[in-house]
Amino acid sequence: MNQIVQIVLPVFGLIALGYGVAWSGLLRRESGEALSDFVFVVAIPVLVFRTLAVAVFGGASPWGLWIAYFSVFAVMWVLGSATIRRLFGRDARAGVVAGISTAYGNTVLVGIPLSIAAYGDDGAVAMALIIALHLPVMMTTSAILIVRAERRDGVAHAEPGARALLRGLGLNLARNPLIIALVLGALWHVVGVPLAGLPRVMVDRIADVAATLALFAMGMSLRNYGIRGNIGAGLVLSVLKLLVMPALVFLVARYVIPVPPVWAKVAVVAAASPTGVNAYIVAARFRTGEALASNAITISTALAVLSTTLWMTVIEMI
Repeated sequence: MNQIVQIVLPVFGLIALGYGVAWSGLLRRESGEALSDFVFVVAIPVLVFRTLAVAVFGGASPWGLWIAYFSVFAVMWVLGSATIRRLFGRDARAGVVAGISTAYGNTVLVGIPLSIAAYGDDGAVAMALIIALHLPVMMTTSAILIVRAERRDGVAHAEPGARALLRGLGLNLARNPLIIALVLGALWHVVGVPLAGLPRVMVDRIADVAATLALFAMGMSLRNYGIRGNIGAGLVLSVLKLLVMPALVFLVARYVIPVPPVWAKVAVVAAASPTGVNAYIVAARFRTGEALASNAITISTALAVLSTTLWMTVIEMI
């Protein structure tokens, strides 16, 4: 237990430090945005590239990991959306925001540092495999549901058509630095070219600070969200995200789908990660549910220090 606390506290301590720096005004908002840009465009993609380029899979297939995680991902999306619509009486667009807030975790900024700290290179590989589908699944699903929700709420704009929608999705994914890093890392691994010499030194220099900078940048960005209005819905979504989703992933990975032990543990850590900031991005796109997403992000991140400690203790049973 003490060892797990020593892993979890520094991770969320860096987030708190970033928040404190932003709150105190020691660094301006523009500085935080620039740091976040560096993390998302350079540091984390380099870390993901290195992880896949030098990964040792040991003959394990990612399919069990993907099925165990994303089957629960789908269930939680539906559950979060239904909860907000039926329990809180929100519209279809807010339901989409709630679905994202419940299912889509901050696997990049929180999941990767936790996995590396707890499980080393094997943990980083498993988390990279989850991320490889995490972002594309979220973007594709939310884009499709956005059109449907706007139509149901009677605020639909001129629909772009299936072909234009798919083209836009493809372009967004193709331009995403994280997706580019995943593809390049996988190709490097398949080709089998050693990552050595000066390129390895440069990659290591950036990758080794990526997790620290990511956590600090996340803390600064949380200053822009905060608690907004009625916190009931955000609290309910946070409970679903931090307790129900990890529990289901644990059960599926433990008893239903054969997943290597370390990968199963990482899947639970990914599920226990707080709500990702993309929930707010989608809410801003809708111009509805911003408070819902902001509350879910802030509350789940604040509570995640306790929930991740809990789940990292529980998964030692695997």
